[in-house]
Amino acid sequence: MEIKPSCQDMIIEEEEEKDEVKAPLLWSKGVPEVDRNPIQQAISQTFQSTACLANLLPTGTSLCFQLLAPIFSNQGHCDAAARAMTVSLLGLCALSCFLLSFTDSVKDQKGSLCYGFATLNGLWIIDGSATLPPEMAARYKLKFIDFAHAVMSVLVFAAVAMFNENVVECLWPAPSAGMKEVLTALPVGIGVVCSMLFVVFPTKRHGIGFPLTD
Repeated sequence: MEIKPSCQDMIIEEEEEKDEVKAPLLWSKGVPEVDRNPIQQAISQTFQSTACLANLLPTGTSLCFQLLAPIFSNQGHCDAAARAMTVSLLGLCALSCFLLSFTDSVKDQKGSLCYGFATLNGLWIIDGSATLPPEMAARYKLKFIDFAHAVMSVLVFAAVAMFNENVVECLWPAPSAGMKEVLTALPVGIGVVCSMLFVVFPTKRHGIGFPLTD
């Protein structure tokens, strides 16, 4: 037996549908503007500046060093061959940090990411898959601040290496009391100074191994 809805039920359903149409959707409402006081603005600016510290070291280079350092240094018990391999690893990683600081990335019309090296004439795409217009390439020219960031990146890597127990035990198996103080305080000083300089003079490049943004 089929039960037909009454007229009153139909009227109630129509009123509910009208109310749903009139009611604004939550996702269509934008986030309201907030008036920040000077303290809140300073805190927000500090967080934005601190986010720039992620660009101090290439992720791949840092990960490679952390994985290979215990193997090459024989977990700190170095002979001549292990010491040579450890020094070579440190040199290659430092060179990688220096060179990758001059890399940058752009997106083509299809949204594909293209990496290149910053030169005096602009950005040189590594794989040659794209050619930037002269006016666009000029925005990626090599600048003095790039050399400063490259040096800071190498210094920060050196500080990370001095915090690695395997590397320290390999290169300084029996350090004196003065050397222990230097190995303890120098990495902290390097990290603090480079972090402050990097916050004051942040980089706008998004090279190989560095975080990307829109």
